[in-house]
Amino acid sequence: MKLTRENLHRFTPAQIIVFYYFLAIGFSFLLLNLPGVYLPGVKVSFIDSLFTAVSAVSVTGLTPISIGGTYSIFGLCMLMLVLQLGGIGIMSIGTFFWLLVKKKIGLRERQLIMVDHNQYSLAGVVQLIQQIVVIIFLIEAIGGIILTLYIMKFYDSFSEALLNGMFMAVSATTNAGFDITGSSMHPYFGDYFIQTVIMILIVLGAIGFPVLIEVKAFFSKKAPNFRFSLFTKITTVTFAFLLVWGAVLIFVLESFHSFKGLAWHERIFASLFHSVSARSAGLTTYDITQFSDATDIFISSLMFIGASPSSVGGGIRTTTFAIALLFLINFAQGNNVINIFKREIKLIDVYRSYAVILLAAMMVMTALLILLITEPGVPVVALLFEITSAFGTCGMSLGITSDLSIIGKSIIMVLMFIGRVGLISFLYTLGGKTNKRPYSYPKERVIIG
Repeated sequence: MKLTRENLHRFTPAQIIVFYYFLAIGFSFLLLNLPGVYLPGVKVSFIDSLFTAVSAVSVTGLTPISIGGTYSIFGLCMLMLVLQLGGIGIMSIGTFFWLLVKKKIGLRERQLIMVDHNQYSLAGVVQLIQQIVVIIFLIEAIGGIILTLYIMKFYDSFSEALLNGMFMAVSATTNAGFDITGSSMHPYFGDYFIQTVIMILIVLGAIGFPVLIEVKAFFSKKAPNFRFSLFTKITTVTFAFLLVWGAVLIFVLESFHSFKGLAWHERIFASLFHSVSARSAGLTTYDITQFSDATDIFISSLMFIGASPSSVGGGIRTTTFAIALLFLINFAQGNNVINIFKREIKLIDVYRSYAVILLAAMMVMTALLILLITEPGVPVVALLFEITSAFGTCGMSLGITSDLSIIGKSIIMVLMFIGRVGLISFLYTLGGKTNKRPYSYPKERVIIG
């Protein structure tokens, strides 16, 4: 069937978004297989090339190949282009180019933007996209310049330093987790300046575009009666809580294990960096295969939660976790509503939160059961770590990615794709269009617990 504007109206916005991401994967696969993309003499299998394309579009970072040892300079530039496509979003990039050529943004396009960025209103979505693209490009440019100037002393030429600096900046800001060193951020384990810059870029990419836009509006002083939205307050507090709690627990768990021989400041930065990176980025400064099973499971839970909505990250998202936790606390206190920051959370958002958590848990468990069958001999913790890393579009791995079977890699690709598209959009894609019933049935209580 020929894809036309009329045919698109037969599908829901969520279904169209999913279709566009499929197209993006196909486009990325072609880009990463252009002549001159690979280094001379390097050959990559179809499944590994497709896996890398899916990982790049979903800005996950899991890969069965060595990025630095596979791609040429041209190939690395193509990879950075794909990371922008996946990180900023299909509709954001598309809308930005539509605006550049002065194409009118219609109602249908605005609906797609609204769905892609989890917005509840069509008002201001085009302006939102403009601000997102400008802010992200500005962050990447500033980060890339700082890193390039700093690492020039490690390279023979400015061009080589520029390539590495910009790639690190793009990979960190989009939370992609790809690296061209072959050992992630391990060469900079003792360099706290680079670690700090990378952590800042990761947080700016993962905390959510609406938060960045509101912070920009706050400092611009253009709105005299400016007030931060409830979304920004919940997101920021939850993000900060998970970051600090993650760092503290990693520090405590590994101080009696792999961190025993490290100095106190090395332990602090290693704990903090991996807490930040576990949100969605996947970069590491330390050999995480040395972590205990307890730490691996805890990091898996951080990756499962993931980043904030309308950001470059995946997972169930921070607001989902926060609302579910707040509901449990209020329910235990006998309250029927959630009040926070002098606002009441709508019941529909509680329903959505638990629907996302339930579906995500079912997907992770199903994937784990399948991989336990297809990947015999691989430890359960390593499989769970890989699964949550894919779903949270994080990219951390205990070194089993390249050893997975075709079925195993396919399962991981599906999880990366769903993690990038978002569980709400994925759920709506399966459900299709719904028609409201003109009637309702009598209500009846059911015994629970």
